[in-house]
Amino acid sequence: MTHESIASRILLLRGQRVMLDADLAELYGVPTKVLNQAVKRNSRRFPTDFLFRLNTIEKSEVVTACDHLTRLKFSKALPYAFTEHGAIQAANILNTEQAVEMGIYVVRAFVHLRELVAAHEGLVERLDGLAALLASGQESTRAELRAMVEVLRQLARPAEPQAKRPIGFVTTDDKATNAAAAAPAPGRGRRPRAAPGASDR
Repeated sequence: MTHESIASRILLLRGQRVMLDADLAELYGVPTKVLNQAVKRNSRRFPTDFLFRLNTIEKSEVVTACDHLTRLKFSKALPYAFTEHGAIQAANILNTEQAVEMGIYVVRAFVHLRELVAAHEGLVERLDGLAALLASGQESTRAELRAMVEVLRQLARPAEPQAKRPIGFVTTDDKATNAAAAAPAPGRGRRPRAAPGASDR
């Protein structure tokens, strides 16, 4: 499972990035009930910045927004939300091989998501600055922006694939075949020069 697939299960609730108990239990290879029972037995290890319980409105919004959580619609229990620290703490108390291994991936997914958000925020700030410069109407600014757009287009353009060398030894027959294939077909390419005196005939 990739960081991106795990990160897709991370939600933003109450200003915090969290993962619901159903998703975390699936990653850790245990039923949701087993995970929550282990958390209750170790409640002192889960302060409010590690774990909180969704209210009815939050649950309804999450079920509506996330297709893979539609199964929670018919559950009477309100799900728990684990922050990054809560997720790794849950892996520690379960202490199974899969939980410990997947706990590392979950933490990396949280970190990966933070990096993406930080990069996005930086990009938004730069675009806002460019928009302000463009609004100033200075011709030099417009020229600079056009140059930047052209550079971005070149960077976005996929590179042309380079011809690959054949694998293994190339025999004389192979070289002759390749040379024949590369030679222009009759009637194409450069026209043959007339022999001296041909125009006099």
